[in-house]
Amino acid sequence: MKWLFAFLLALIVFGGGAFFSYQLFVKPEVAVRTESKSDEPARPTPDYTLPEFQAAMKLRQEKKLMEARVALNAFLQKYPNGIHSEEAKDALGEVNLDILLTSYPSPEKQEYIVKRGDVLARVAQKMKTTPELILRMNNLNGTMLRIGDRLLISHPEFSLFIQRKERLVLLFDRGSFFKRYHVLEVKLPERAPPKVTTRVAEVMAWKDAKRVGFGTKEYISSTRWIRLAASGYMLYSMPDPAHPDPLPPPSQGLGLAASDLVELSSLVNSKTAVTITD
Repeated sequence: MKWLFAFLLALIVFGGGAFFSYQLFVKPEVAVRTESKSDEPARPTPDYTLPEFQAAMKLRQEKKLMEARVALNAFLQKYPNGIHSEEAKDALGEVNLDILLTSYPSPEKQEYIVKRGDVLARVAQKMKTTPELILRMNNLNGTMLRIGDRLLISHPEFSLFIQRKERLVLLFDRGSFFKRYHVLEVKLPERAPPKVTTRVAEVMAWKDAKRVGFGTKEYISSTRWIRLAASGYMLYSMPDPAHPDPLPPPSQGLGLAASDLVELSSLVNSKTAVTITD
């Protein structure tokens, strides 16, 4: 029995000492370490997509536009929701536009030599494109053509996809993303249908609050609106640095930067299909 009593006494003494040591030294140290770990800032997730994005942007800076387009398309397919996906979409739009509206060579362009009797509208109809697209592609200041002029011609098949909640107007060429434009103002009925399928009805040009026609000297510096065939859907211009005082907006429609609408109006026509969704 004595040995049992001695064992219990030792257990009490040394066990209590161990418990006391834990409470006095070990437990505070564990708490400090836990607290210090919680105070440490979370380590940022490595951006594995950056080198590929930078490589694509370098191609654009070097004016290797076709290579840049391929690289940006591949980047977006690989990282559709990546850190740089939004930048890549905007960059791809600018690259696509640079290829289309400049003399940069690309497979979708062909050359047309102006013949006797040719006028801009007739050439556009013959080549299945639009007069304004020919103007912009060839940097022409007017509609007059001279025999022997060499014109670059392209005939994309554009369509528009408007996302009301995202405030985006997406431009597609033959079903492939071409460029996007940001909607700055939305003025639509609260109970708009969830999906509207329509088309471009007309491009409207305004100068000093008056309608002007294509080919007039006022047209180049005019403010543009795009009226859709669906009732109440007007793409109208809002002030920007190049157009500080455009026309007062309509009661309903979608407001875009005036420069964006000048650009967009040169790419669409009355055959352009439009899909509008939430």
